[in-house]
Amino acid sequence: MATVVGFLTPESVLDDSAQDIYFVSNINGSPLTKDNNGFISRVRPDGAIEVLKFIEGGRGGVTLNAPKGLAVLGDTLWVADIDVVRAFNARTGVPIDSVKLDSLGAVFLNDIAIAPNGAIYVTDTGIRFDDVGNVLHPGPDRIFRVGPDRKVTVAVRGDTLGRPNGITLDAVGRRFIVVQYGGKAVMAWKPGDRAPSVIARGVGGFDGVEMIGGKVVVSSWTDSSITRFDSTQGTKIISGVPSPADIGYDAKRNRVLIPILTGNRVEIWQLQ
Repeated sequence: MATVVGFLTPESVLDDSAQDIYFVSNINGSPLTKDNNGFISRVRPDGAIEVLKFIEGGRGGVTLNAPKGLAVLGDTLWVADIDVVRAFNARTGVPIDSVKLDSLGAVFLNDIAIAPNGAIYVTDTGIRFDDVGNVLHPGPDRIFRVGPDRKVTVAVRGDTLGRPNGITLDAVGRRFIVVQYGGKAVMAWKPGDRAPSVIARGVGGFDGVEMIGGKVVVSSWTDSSITRFDSTQGTKIISGVPSPADIGYDAKRNRVLIPILTGNRVEIWQLQ
C-alpha cells in the first residue's frame, strides 16, 4: 500500500486510463459551501503529485466549490459540484461546460456515471448540515439524468434510494450499480425502471462503488472497509481505511484508489 498526502478533503479518485493519470477531487472545506476554493489534482501512478491544483476554483475562469464525484468521457472530465455538474478538458483543465441542476432543487450532488450513449447520471444524496454540523436529510433522494443535449431530468426518485451515494456503470450487466449511504443496500438500476432493485446488503454507510473483475466493490464508512460482493455475499478485501470516500480503480495495475476524506490523503492498494 502506498500513501499520497497533501490533499484537502479529498472526495473522489478517478483513473483516467487514456492519460494514465489519477484525478483527485478536493472539497477543501465544507461539502456544501459555495466558497469557490475546491480543486482537482493530477497524481501519477507512481504516487507523485503531478499538479496539486490542476483545476482550481477562482483561477482561469474556473468555478469549483466542493467537487465530489468524477467521470471522464473522451477528453472531458465531469465533476459533481453541489448543485451543478461541470465539464473540463481532462488534458488542459480548461472549463468547457456547466449544467445547473438548482432549478430542479438539487441538494447534494455526489457521484457521476456515464451511460454508453453519453447520458450522465448523477446521484443526489439529499442531505444538508445544520450550523453545528449535524446531518439533516431534507431529501428528496434522486438520480438526475443530463442528456447529451444537456437537458436535465429526474431519472428516479424516492426513499428506496436510501440517500444514494456512489454510482457506477456495470457495462456487462447493462445497468447501473448504486449504493446507499443512509441504508445498507447495494442496488441495481436501469434507466426507465421506476425504482432500483436490491442485489445485496452489507454494513451500510456506503460511499464509492466500482466494478472490478465483474464484481461490485464498495467503500463503507460504517466499518472503514472495502468490500467485494460476489452476488449477495460480501467479502471484506481491505480494512482499516477510515472515511473511505469515492474510490477509483486502476484496471491496468489492478489497484484500488481510496480517498481518505478526513485524513487528507489517498491510499493506493494493490489487489492480488
